[in-house]
Amino acid sequence: MMQELSKKESDLGVVFSGKTVHRVLAHSYGLYFLLFLLGFFLSLAFPIKILSSAITRPSGFILLVLASILIFWAQHTSRNLDKKDELKKESFCRGPYRYTRSPTHLGLFLLFFGFGVLINSFFIMLTTLVSFFVTKFIFVNKQEAILTEKYGAPYLEYKKAVKF
Repeated sequence: MMQELSKKESDLGVVFSGKTVHRVLAHSYGLYFLLFLLGFFLSLAFPIKILSSAITRPSGFILLVLASILIFWAQHTSRNLDKKDELKKESFCRGPYRYTRSPTHLGLFLLFFGFGVLINSFFIMLTTLVSFFVTKFIFVNKQEAILTEKYGAPYLEYKKAVKF
């Protein structure tokens, strides 16, 4: 039997039989971490090095720094969205969300890939690419379906305006 959602549960984004955006995001972040660990242990067992340039380590470090900034910026920007009285497309187009609909996922990709570049690990870079595509086509799609149901037309307008 389907229960009626309380105002508090509705405000927290409880839709799709108890699925929330935060639960979907937790699963996607968990996948990133598990595949990163797999890549790390494969790198220990099979140390394949593919990058040999002198700028490899500085490039990896720069990716780590930029990714961290992007993640913190996205997390800071996404706070207090539910506290707005009337949502419009512009409500979603703030901070890094002006450029990408999932800046935290992009930041995680850059963070783990940057670490793979920094230590020159083929397997970490490979598992990071796999994580990116799995989260992009599975978890981000689920997240966007929940957000579409929760916010409706303003979110759909935002999706049309911000393609990536």
